[in-house]
Amino acid sequence: MAECGASGSGSSGDSLDKSITLPPDEIFRNLENAKRFAIDIGGSLTKLAYYSTVQHKVAKVRSFDHSGKDTERDHEPPYEISVQEEITARLHFIKFENTYIEACLDFIKDHLVNTETKVIQATGGGAFVYQKDSDPEFRFQTNHPHIFPYLLVNIGSGVSIVKVETEDRFEWVGGSSIGGGTFWGLGALLTKTKKFDELLHLASRGQHSNVDMLVRDVYGGAHQTLGLSGNLIASSFGKSATADQEFSKEDMAKSLLHMISNDIGQLACLHARLHSLDRVYFGGFFIRGHPVTMRTITYSINFFSKGEVQALFLRHEGYLGAIGAFLKGAEQDNPNQYSWGENYAGSSGLMSTSPELGPAQRARSGTFDLLEMDRLERPLVNLPLLLDPPSYVPDTVDLTDDALARKYWLTCFEEALDGVVKRAVASQPDSVDAAERAEKFRQKYWNKLQTLRQQPFAYGTLTVRSLLDTREHCLNEFNFPDPYSKVKQRENGVALRCFPGVVRSLDTLGWEERQLALVKGLLAGNVFDWGAKAVSDVLESDPYFGFEEAKRKLQERPWLVDSYSKWLQRLKGPPHKCALIFADNSGIDIILGVFPFVRELLLRGTEVILACNSGPALNDVTHSESLIVAERIAGMDPVVHSALREERLLLVQTGSSSPCLDLSRLDKGLAALVRERGADLVVIEGMGRAVHTNYHAALCCESLKLAVIKNAWLAERLGGRLFSVIFKYEVPAE
Repeated sequence: MAECGASGSGSSGDSLDKSITLPPDEIFRNLENAKRFAIDIGGSLTKLAYYSTVQHKVAKVRSFDHSGKDTERDHEPPYEISVQEEITARLHFIKFENTYIEACLDFIKDHLVNTETKVIQATGGGAFVYQKDSDPEFRFQTNHPHIFPYLLVNIGSGVSIVKVETEDRFEWVGGSSIGGGTFWGLGALLTKTKKFDELLHLASRGQHSNVDMLVRDVYGGAHQTLGLSGNLIASSFGKSATADQEFSKEDMAKSLLHMISNDIGQLACLHARLHSLDRVYFGGFFIRGHPVTMRTITYSINFFSKGEVQALFLRHEGYLGAIGAFLKGAEQDNPNQYSWGENYAGSSGLMSTSPELGPAQRARSGTFDLLEMDRLERPLVNLPLLLDPPSYVPDTVDLTDDALARKYWLTCFEEALDGVVKRAVASQPDSVDAAERAEKFRQKYWNKLQTLRQQPFAYGTLTVRSLLDTREHCLNEFNFPDPYSKVKQRENGVALRCFPGVVRSLDTLGWEERQLALVKGLLAGNVFDWGAKAVSDVLESDPYFGFEEAKRKLQERPWLVDSYSKWLQRLKGPPHKCALIFADNSGIDIILGVFPFVRELLLRGTEVILACNSGPALNDVTHSESLIVAERIAGMDPVVHSALREERLLLVQTGSSSPCLDLSRLDKGLAALVRERGADLVVIEGMGRAVHTNYHAALCCESLKLAVIKNAWLAERLGGRLFSVIFKYEVPAE
């Protein structure tokens, strides 16, 4: 998207320090493997997008070949583990001040010798300026990005207002020359501060009422008779004309930010009312996730519309133009065949400081914001059984809003860091640099946590899920693809040896007694979660802690959330057609908890789709591990054997590599299978999948959400104690 108001020359002329050195490892990552570039040049800021290939390590499992052997295998692991190299695709987005555009383009060209890249797709008002002076080796093209149906207010150097009715039906309806460039320019004159981010930082510490004339300054106590708040700004900078004093840089920056934000908010509101729109999306790097800016615009919209128009903000709004330009050159790659997910390890986050540019940097160096997106080889879609997909929110608690929970969970993840580092090093005993890489992981994740303490919104909505996913991304960044692989291998082997005995014991029980035993087995299996400190401490200190010990840890009925009686009554009715089960942990959980439950459903005549993670996370079972486990169980149990052979039991991947579960981003093949088999029961187990996420998820079929609360603070908050039980059976309203 072009930054409106980009009318000046983008070239910095003689002021550009051509000797500046940009660190490719920190800013232009994987540049040597870059394939395609796109650029959005505004009046003040440039946004660059490029595609690269990334080589990283992945853990693979493979069943041992026992053909022709007649040996005792009781103490052999159920499969072998190997680490292999894999190449994936990644999108990089970088924002920087226009001062550096020539240096950046020169740097890119110097590092792209003998590559296929000869074209940079370009958009933005500044693209026409740079087109005149560009190296003939590069060819610039303009592009018109596709955006969604609403009033879009893009605040770049100036302001552009677009009314959009469909993806291909939109029109520019207005704008203003007073925008981000105005704030930057006037701010530089008033404070002598040349960096945009430093201006925002000054504003965050200022008190605008020292500079602005308020309603109470004009009317005194009489403002109440006018129905006006005394804190309303009557005149921006009004006190500066009469006060015989110096004003602080912070106060002037805050007043300026309020003045421009209020002006933009009122202008947007007028256009929204004129075109009968009740939603306004604000984009552009003037926003930057800055809370004062967003709060002021929101207040302005609410005030002038009397609450009838809603102000909405996009986290990655500043890259819309760069994405549009990139897609212009990516059409031949069929981008709709893939899904993308943010790589939190490589993204700088909103409002975060960027890497230093080294000794050559000058006072006006600016900052570099980074965003990375990894390509997923299969498209992700909604679970067809979601009751209302547009309103679905995976996460139970928004830590951005809940300060108490945020403080607790950030501290919890900090305290767990030593254990994660220890586990990562132990997972690669033959690697000479494992300890060094683990320390780099520690530092990177620690820095992310400190950023989130200061700026909870830095990576969008802050949740337990995002904290877990960020940790997994940082581990992968330093080539720890599956720190729990050996733990899972050992626990799967132990649990498989126990499986026949568990099934024999269940088969001796009467029907009603067996149903309760199966549910308790599911819950006991869910105790074995290495991601929970209360459990990992027990497992590390007591190697004999097993399935029966876990059962004794469980809360006695009635449970904290207890719908078991309702579930039992349902089981006395006709069988379900097909059950979709989202599994959690390896070892005892899936083998002694989930598979006996699956076996009982199969005996009732219910087909089962067992969905496991596509990639590793903590000690969660992966799809490839589940295939081997199912094969071994089928060799011991005729019920499972025939169900696999007749495709009444199907093992599929979720498309996720997270300890949590987002039902709006599932593997397309899984979604198709759910439709094809007519699934009418969804079972979600585990704290990550059924408590941190999906606790409030509404489905259009029956569902079971069950978990053991393995965190004392969370249990107390929910009104229980450690190892309290959640057993939530839900039936959709007629």
